[in-house]
Amino acid sequence: MTSNTESAQVFPTLKVDDINAAVDFYTDKLGFSLKFTWGDPLTYAGVTLGKVTIHLSKDTDYVKGHSEVNFIIDNADTQYEYHLANGVEIVTPIEDQAYGIRDYTIRDLYGNYLGFGHYIYNQGSPIKIERVDVPVRLEKRLAALLQELAAHKNMSISACLEETLLHTFERVGDTVASPHTVSTLNYIQELKKKHGIDYDTHDGYRFIE
Repeated sequence: MTSNTESAQVFPTLKVDDINAAVDFYTDKLGFSLKFTWGDPLTYAGVTLGKVTIHLSKDTDYVKGHSEVNFIIDNADTQYEYHLANGVEIVTPIEDQAYGIRDYTIRDLYGNYLGFGHYIYNQGSPIKIERVDVPVRLEKRLAALLQELAAHKNMSISACLEETLLHTFERVGDTVASPHTVSTLNYIQELKKKHGIDYDTHDGYRFIE
């Protein structure tokens, strides 16, 4: 590979001695989806978590090892509870780390380590601020959604609004940044249905009381 070559994807490969048991463990216990299988009998498989794929390879010279693959996901707490419920071996419990990621580590059936975490953006010195009261009046259904969203994100309503404002003030390409992960946006869509919000992004310009 030359210095000018770009790599768009990487597929970590973990060696196992029982490919069928490995596929079952990753899909049934860890929450991966089966992407492909190869060989008759089966000797190779791909499993995915979101957009990330890892490969599992049956190796006749398999030695139980300590390979490690780390995943950045949208909500490590949810995934952690899922793994606990499935009896997955937790090597390192979930915790906020000094390097700005809330993460944990599990061990699969073959001694391989998998880390899962999400960014928490806690690096750097504290920023001293002063909060002030501002008159805010929101559409009733939107206010109800905001309350539930803040609770979902373990934030105060004020902090949730601050996060949203700070993101919308930042340009990303031809648009602006979003403070929400894909799973949170999906949750917001559920809240919109729950509270009967049938207007879209720009309909606020037509609000009347």
